[in-house]
Amino acid sequence: MYDVAIIGAGVSGIFMAYKLTLEHPEYNIIMIDKGKQLSERTCKAESKSSCKCEVCDQYIGFGGLGKSEGKFNYTNDFGGSLGRKIGNQKAEALMSEVDDVICSFGGNETELYHTHSPNLQQRAEIHGLKVLTTSVRHLGTALSTAVFQKLYNYLSKRIDMWFETDVSSINKDGSFVLETNHGTVITEKVVISTGNSGGQWMYKHCEKLGLKPGPSRIDLGLRVEMRGNQLDQILKEAFETKLHIAGEGYEGTTYCMNPNGRIIRKYQHGLVMPDGQNKREEKTPGSNLNFTLFVPSFFDTKKEADQFAEKVIGGINQKRARIVVQRVQDLKNGRPTNDSVIAQNTIQPSLEAEGGSLVDEVPQKFVRALLEFLDALQNLLGEPIDDDTVVYGMDAKFYEPKIRTNEQFETEVPGLYLIGDCSGETHSLSQAAASGLCAAESI
Repeated sequence: MYDVAIIGAGVSGIFMAYKLTLEHPEYNIIMIDKGKQLSERTCKAESKSSCKCEVCDQYIGFGGLGKSEGKFNYTNDFGGSLGRKIGNQKAEALMSEVDDVICSFGGNETELYHTHSPNLQQRAEIHGLKVLTTSVRHLGTALSTAVFQKLYNYLSKRIDMWFETDVSSINKDGSFVLETNHGTVITEKVVISTGNSGGQWMYKHCEKLGLKPGPSRIDLGLRVEMRGNQLDQILKEAFETKLHIAGEGYEGTTYCMNPNGRIIRKYQHGLVMPDGQNKREEKTPGSNLNFTLFVPSFFDTKKEADQFAEKVIGGINQKRARIVVQRVQDLKNGRPTNDSVIAQNTIQPSLEAEGGSLVDEVPQKFVRALLEFLDALQNLLGEPIDDDTVVYGMDAKFYEPKIRTNEQFETEVPGLYLIGDCSGETHSLSQAAASGLCAAESI
């Protein structure tokens, strides 16, 4: 008999297990994950089609997406609605606790930096932009992996951990009974922390327990690559900047700004998208700067949201990993950019993509949002956006729809908790980890 069973060994589950073992070492806890332990997560396939994993360990296994770039943004301005759920002050305190844990396991090898700039905020507001601020602990892949390996070593001595384990059923008859391919688990409380990758599995089991998801959201955005010194006027006040614009029928927010970074292919949900990679991941820093302007869309169901992404991005991909790139001046003038023009462009794309016309392949809302944002941005900068800036179609952020939980992340089924991205409340590593700490306090 276990006191707590945590299904999913991602960031939220790990931080929850850490807090429970630290404050209640007498608890009998098991962590179950369909992926592998961290040291065995070695897949380097560039695409889903070339991946030979039965369960791809790039995304699934101990550490979840925490073993990627390990970027922890400590803020209520973006990255989820944790502050609205539990109160901004408590959310900030929990994220501070997250950082303390990270540092205690070696994360303090990289410094915490801040993006707050009152002067920039005031100037941006004049031009219709809002500056979102954060404190950042950006570990990078190597340090993030080392930190989570130390957390694994700590937990492995204190709790049971079953990897490469499928949970086939969750039933409640007083206690919870979990049937798995490695045996039956009986537990007083169940915590689901399977993240976005375990969404379909989670909804199936929640529905059997009488819980149904609400509306769903998806963010799509055009990724921009500009000359490296284009944003010097604002980046001299902060290492990176997150800007928000609200226009007619849309809101847009910049995400994943990478000075001297490059653009790589991202593979998610069977789609291929342009994604930014930070200069810390590169042996030789690039000469360009990149970011995505994400615009959210809302649907009654997750299925409808996923179908929208498939229609737009899948249409661009054409079942051959195709990504479209276009000069911003051509985008403004409504003319396509061919490959010969790209070859002579002063701003050379860091990702090999196919020249084309985004107006013909992307819903008008996203093009209009980007062009209006760039107009506001050049007014803030006091200089024109370079005509040779290039734009890629199309990036996406996927979200899980919310199943109702209370302020402690407990569902309407007593003893069943949903944390991290499973809760529909967190969309960042820091808020996911904080939700795990919050639920641990309740338990």
